[in-house]
Parts: sequence; C-alpha cells; structure tokens
Amino acid sequence: MPRRVLRFLRRGRVISLSGFAPTTTILDWLRLDERSTGTKEGCAEGDCGACTVVVARLRDGQLVHEPVNACIALLGSLDGAELITVEDLAEGDTLHPVQEAMVQHHGAQCGFCTPGIVMSLFALHHAHDGEMDRSRVENALAGNLCRCTGYKPIIAAALESCARPAEDRFARTASERIAALAAMNDGRPLLVGDDNRFFAAPTTCDGLADLLLRHPDAQLVAGATDVGLWITKGLRRFDQMITLQRVTDLALIETNEDEICMGAAVSLADAASILGQFDDDLEIMLDRFGSQQIRSAGTVGGNIGNGSPIGDLAPCLIALGATLELRRGEAIRSLPLEDFFLAYRKQDRAPGEFITRIIVPRPGPQDLIRITKISKRRDEDISSMLMALRLTVDEGRIAMARLAFGGMAGIPCRAPAAEGVLKGQLLADAALWRRTAAALAEDLQPLSDLRASADYRMQVAQNSVIKALAEMAGIPSHLTRIVPRRETRHV
Repeated sequence: MPRRVLRFLRRGRVISLSGFAPTTTILDWLRLDERSTGTKEGCAEGDCGACTVVVARLRDGQLVHEPVNACIALLGSLDGAELITVEDLAEGDTLHPVQEAMVQHHGAQCGFCTPGIVMSLFALHHAHDGEMDRSRVENALAGNLCRCTGYKPIIAAALESCARPAEDRFARTASERIAALAAMNDGRPLLVGDDNRFFAAPTTCDGLADLLLRHPDAQLVAGATDVGLWITKGLRRFDQMITLQRVTDLALIETNEDEICMGAAVSLADAASILGQFDDDLEIMLDRFGSQQIRSAGTVGGNIGNGSPIGDLAPCLIALGATLELRRGEAIRSLPLEDFFLAYRKQDRAPGEFITRIIVPRPGPQDLIRITKISKRRDEDISSMLMALRLTVDEGRIAMARLAFGGMAGIPCRAPAAEGVLKGQLLADAALWRRTAAALAEDLQPLSDLRASADYRMQVAQNSVIKALAEMAGIPSHLTRIVPRRETRHV
C-alpha cells in the first residue's frame, strides 16, 4: 500500500504533509507556509540562483549535499530527504564558516542574491574531497548571478571557507542525520491525494508502469528543471504528477566493453562523470550544461523526454549513436534516439509509455569526436546552436559520419546530406570541409528568435563543421581555440 504522507527532515524533525497541491514548489512552501523568507525568488526559472537551498540525501549510505533551485523544484521531491536553508546555518550568534568568510572578505552584497550564493558554497563546503581551486569554485557559483559587484571577494571567501573538510554543526551531527534519513526510508511508494488529483512517487518500474496505465495523462517529472518552468512561467497546473526520483531501477548506470546503459532518472551530474570520459569536448559541454543546481537535479531521461529543442544532451547522444528504450505496461521497445523526436514538443511516445534507458555505444579507437556549443553566456546558458560530430576514420578515409544539431529549430536532428558528403572521403581534403558545410543548407532550417537569427545560426553551424573537420584532420587546436583541447580519450 502506498504511503499517503510526504515526509522530509527539517531542522532535526520530520515534517509530514498531505494537503499540498501537486505543483507546489519548495520555494512557495518555504516562503508562504513555513514563512522562511531568507530564500528569495528571482528569475523563477532556475537561472539566477537566488532561491538556492541544499537538499541532503543518502546515497550508498553516504550523506550527499546538493544545491537545488527551490523556485522550480517540487515540494514532493523532498520525500525522504533533508531540506537546509540559509536560516539554518548559523549556531546562535556564531555565523557558519561560509557566512563568516563572506563577511570578512566583503563578499556579502545585497540580501537578495547573497543567501543563494551562501547555500551554493555551503554545498561546496560539504563536498570537500581534498582539492579546492578557483576553477572548482567558479563551477559551483555558475548558477548564482550576483549583480552588485564582481566575484573576486566571493571567490576569496569560498577558497578560504571550503579549503578544508567541513567541521560545522552538520558535520558533527552527520551520524544522527543519517539515522533519521534511514528511518524515513520505508521503501513504500508515495501517493498524496486521490485518483483525480495527486502527487505520486513510485519506487519500481513495475509500479510506475502500472500507475501510468491507469493514469496515462499524468505528468511525469524528475528534476523539474524543465517542467518547473511550465509551472512558474507557463502557469500550467497539473492535477496528476508522477515523479521518477524514487524509482531505483531508473537510476542505474550499467557499463560493459561496448556500451553504457543509463537509466532515465540518472542525473546529469552522474551522466557527466561517465560520458565526459569519452572526449574532452563532451566533458566541456557537460560542464556548461546548466549550473550545478541544474545538473544535480536534472536527468538524462527528462532532458530527452520533454522534447526540448534546446536540450544539449540529445544531439550529442545522437552523434554517438544512442538508442532509446521505452516501456508501456509490460511491452518494451527500442528505437534510435533521433527517431524519437517528431516535431516541436512532440515525440514518438504513446500515452502511458515512459523512457527506461538510454544505451550509448562506446567510441572506438578510430573514432573522432567534436562538439561546439554557442550561447550568449558561457556558463549554463541555453544553446543558440550545438553541433556534435563523430567520425570513424580508417587510414585517413572517413568510414562513418554522424552529425547532429540542437538549438537550431523545433527538434534536435541529424544532418544526412552533410554526412553523405563526408562518407568515403579523405579527411585531409580541405575542399571537403567546405562542401560538407555547404550541404547543411539541405539539412537544416534554422529559426530566428531572441537567442539568434536564422542566418547567424546557419553561418555558425557551417563554421563549426569546418573547424571540427580541420581539427580532426590534424590542425592543432591552439590555432582554432582560445583554450586548446586536451588529449582525446575513449574509456
């Protein structure tokens, strides 16, 4: 039988809730119900970081602290976790080490963005593994926009407060917190509400499949990094929400010599740690894939399943030759990832069907990979254009080519005409590079919007292909990039 009450840990005690709307966000509950107003609402779309809180969960028996955008994260996602906000850090009149460092280094600016910055640094403080440098701090702060002044004092505060293992109250009480979280984990599915209006959290694929057969129109959600915007910006209200966060079968990563199988609920952060080993470009792209808040919450299946044309992962996986596995009831089917996208926000997915796994072939020793992401802002911004190219080269001749684009039009797609130009040709032929770029006019119909014009998108796509082929042919990347590529690796 499902449990009818949402339970999470808050300030040392278990909070039990049963009367909340399925689309209630963590931020709304904090500010409107608990009246904890230190957490701010800025953009309401997971971009500025003013709403950052930390959610602690048990993973393989270990306590993991993750920064989360409370403005788009759903209240129901807290089931079995601990919620920590900026009000919780100080011990009486003694500031937390992160807060104290922000004061001493004059990193604390206005009261709007500072709480979110402090919480991102609190998560970094508890992620200490013996290494801390400016690059890691900047990565942790990529999802926090401070408009008061520069980041120099904030970074200085971070380097000081996060340079050593955490010794705060949360570290000292870790064993008690672990015990409290473990005690809440009863293994039962969650169903708050009734058949007409509910928030559900099944725990197995079988339970999810059965629930979706009975409620095929229910909205699936994982990290809510996209669906959350439908709620806050699109003002959509869903009467039936089903989260995948507790379906353990969907959070597995299985590897062998030939391929990697990622469950649909694998986080973008966990996927990055695996896929980033394939190639330097892929690692860099995944590092720019949203902020730390987005990567810790967002999932591989969610990025694909919502059909967003600006989902950066899909064109990369298409270029790698990924296959999608879907399930409806007991029926399971597979299809190439590129065939899943039919039109804008429309996918080859039947009512009651859900993504179970994404199977990604490992690149071989003769494979070359190049990825280019173009966006208005380097960190976390959505793509105006993303190009992903994989070639198999045998003695200088192109035996196989897969070229995919995202951010250009209504769906991510392959470029078959350009691929046809490449196949069987000598990679070192510079004229081939421009013929391939010209063939993109047959493959792509870019749109114009606030991010870029159609003409700009086409030009930068063609230039990206030429640059990628030039590098693959042996032109050193220090001649084509501000920051040269590192040595390619296939794992």
